[in-house]
Amino acid sequence: MNTYQPLDCDLHDYLEIACLRGYQLHVELMDGNSLMAKALTTRTSSDKEEFLCVETADGQQEIRLDQLLAVTPLEEHAQFGRVVFQGAVCSF
Repeated sequence: MNTYQPLDCDLHDYLEIACLRGYQLHVELMDGNSLMAKALTTRTSSDKEEFLCVETADGQQEIRLDQLLAVTPLEEHAQFGRVVFQGAVCSF
């Protein structure tokens, strides 16, 4: 995998809300793949890479934050809509 590119700090807020609320998310990845998952928490590794920890039908997994293209909460009354993570610019 490439050298980690930190996510813009403002975008972390959306992920933290998703984790605190336990949102079910449609997660779109930079490689074109997507998955449905429940947001659990975020974590930072010892070498400063940041991850979104999620629960899928296949179990828990971690997604490196710079691999996120977009997340969309599936809850009807979510506090935000689709958030796009591209080049540290947030559009929704």
